[in-house]
Amino acid sequence: MDHLMQNSSFDRITLIVLDSVGMGEMPDAAAWGDAGADTLGHICASREVRLPNFQQLGLGNVRALAGVPPVERPHGSFGRCALRSNGKDTTTGHWEMAGIILDKAFPTYPEGFPEEIIERFIKEARVPGVLGNVPASGTEIIKELGAEHVRTGKPIVYTSADSVFQIAAHEEVIPVARLYEICETARKILRGPHEVGRVIARPFLGAPGSFYRTENRHDYAVQPPRENLLPTLSDHSLDVVCIGKIASIYDSQGATQDLKAKNNEQAIEQTSNALRADTRGLIFSNLVDFDMLYGHRRDVEGYARALEHFDVRLPEIMSAMRATDLLIITADHGNDPTYRGTDHTREYVPLLVYGPHAQAGVNLGTRASLADIGQTIADNFSLRLTAGESFLKAVTSDKQKLCL
Repeated sequence: MDHLMQNSSFDRITLIVLDSVGMGEMPDAAAWGDAGADTLGHICASREVRLPNFQQLGLGNVRALAGVPPVERPHGSFGRCALRSNGKDTTTGHWEMAGIILDKAFPTYPEGFPEEIIERFIKEARVPGVLGNVPASGTEIIKELGAEHVRTGKPIVYTSADSVFQIAAHEEVIPVARLYEICETARKILRGPHEVGRVIARPFLGAPGSFYRTENRHDYAVQPPRENLLPTLSDHSLDVVCIGKIASIYDSQGATQDLKAKNNEQAIEQTSNALRADTRGLIFSNLVDFDMLYGHRRDVEGYARALEHFDVRLPEIMSAMRATDLLIITADHGNDPTYRGTDHTREYVPLLVYGPHAQAGVNLGTRASLADIGQTIADNFSLRLTAGESFLKAVTSDKQKLCL
């Protein structure tokens, strides 16, 4: 640990993922049915979106955005990352950040899950049957099938364009603990060719006509290969503080702390709190509302307000940083709320890097992979991952080098 500390440009790196905040189609977007998708661009064009702190970090220097012009002297360094893996979902994007490139996409089920999977699930989970088994919006399917679920006790099973097996249940019909147990059974079943990226518990409450999802969601992810950023850091006695759904995405592998956060506001609070704690290593946070509440529901105005809210809170996060801290802000994929359908979009994602003593104003360009982020974090602690190119030297200032 002493060796790692002495050779670190930064004692601690905070990585914040703005879930689904893409910024323009990738060259292969058309192959994914996403030609013309541009999450951030289309939101900024929808009205005047006030993002002064993002602007000062250099967001408008990455590319032209309505209302967010470039600045002459950005406070941060800036660029964008491509997703090199085969996919456009949460697990794929986050795994790639940690150095895992997926050549084969997780399976998806546009026609619902095979009958043999459903029959086995009903038997092994000991449920009276299932409702749904179709791709659907989570809020819409509980409107459609919630009353029947309450009447029959059958859980609602649904999926999306992502690799997910989602189980919705009313908390007064199937208690949360029992729903989690059912999801654990589904996770054991969905292996081999049907190994979806995540099984997700989606509890809800309310009455017909006014059902609403609660914050007791829980994700059951595939266990990633151990050769990734999180265990690489924790195996070398560095802190890995996970906030929001981060720990679940990596099946808790390598996490030294798991700070609960069910929405953007809680994630921002937990990130600020984590920055005030005495840790060394990584603080890794996900802001889920952009994707869950606004992208999938195609709520352009809600998405814009959420961006503005995070922008307002950015100074709080930055002021909690120590002189030897580095902040990296990025996303995992796109989810353009102006686009057709309700699913993720294959887009570049922003890359903004800031530190009190880090180099500012560096154009980091278009990175070939999100894995460059993980490699940079590993490089900072004199470690190495199997994928990605570090940009650590580009953002390490002469002042920071003197601290070594």
